[in-house]
Amino acid sequence: MQTNKTKVALVTGANTGVGFQVAKALAENNYIVYVGSRDLQKGEAAAKEIGTNARVIQLDITNTDAVNAAVAKVQEEFGYLSLLVNNAAISHAGKAGRTMEEILGAQKPSIASIAELKAVWNTNVFSTLAITQAFLPLLKETTASRIVTVSSALGSLTINANPHNPYRSAFDAIYGASKTALNGIFLSLAIELENTGIKVHLVSPGFTATALNNFQGTDTVEYGSLEPIRVSLAEDLPNGSFTGPADFSGENKILPW
Repeated sequence: MQTNKTKVALVTGANTGVGFQVAKALAENNYIVYVGSRDLQKGEAAAKEIGTNARVIQLDITNTDAVNAAVAKVQEEFGYLSLLVNNAAISHAGKAGRTMEEILGAQKPSIASIAELKAVWNTNVFSTLAITQAFLPLLKETTASRIVTVSSALGSLTINANPHNPYRSAFDAIYGASKTALNGIFLSLAIELENTGIKVHLVSPGFTATALNNFQGTDTVEYGSLEPIRVSLAEDLPNGSFTGPADFSGENKILPW
């Protein structure tokens, strides 16, 4: 088992938004960071901005060949992975240029496109688990490795069951429920891995202005990245945690499932 002090991380969807901020913070804290990006040129620009500890890796998590190539690259260059940050996600698969309100309106369960639901869940749920499965062997090759998956408080059944939740109407069948499914699968993974030394964490950035919501979120990307950065850097959090921004979560920033 690798006990090398060099910490190696892979962040998916890291060329912009929360993923970029997390990758930047990891690099500043002496991680070698693989900047995962579907667009190679955008990934190269992001890695250049982050600095010498960043390495671009072209990665579409829905593409099995691309995932296998990424695993092979990390295997060849280091032979282990200290941290996997699952950040890549999409909010819809419909017409571009729509407002957040238009997207949410089209994602109500009574009228939601099943094809769009499958497309969003393929990225946010199935492919996120698939890339995690693919990197598990490398995560097992070092001590105290971690999996951090960027989710959303929007996926919390407890929060959405509360009629006083001001964001309740935004819980839709496509994006919102994909985060519920994501939470369930990765909580299951945390339970499976709890005696292996690999910790699994879920984290919500809050209502952050990113491409996911047509930049209509109320929080800046810098603020929204604070909790994902904290969780990504922390090595002493309890396995199976689900946390969010301090102004929205409970004690110790814990969010209810």
